[in-house]
Amino acid sequence: MHASKGDRLLVHGRTVGHGDHMVEIVEVLGTNGEPPYRIRAEDGHETIMWPGPDCVVQHPKSTEPHTIH
Repeated sequence: MHASKGDRLLVHGRTVGHGDHMVEIVEVLGTNGEPPYRIRAEDGHETIMWPGPDCVVQHPKSTEPHTIH
């Protein structure tokens, strides 16, 4: 997985009642765009995240999401 500051992660809900949500990557902590990422949720909460297979990177300049491999 490769991402840059400003990209977004679409996190698919894994349990009933928890739908998909979008977070913004505010800092890339790994090398060459790899995780971990510091992310910011819509409510302003920030945390460090190692995205799993339930996430999709969305680049602002691209209309097609890139699935995590």
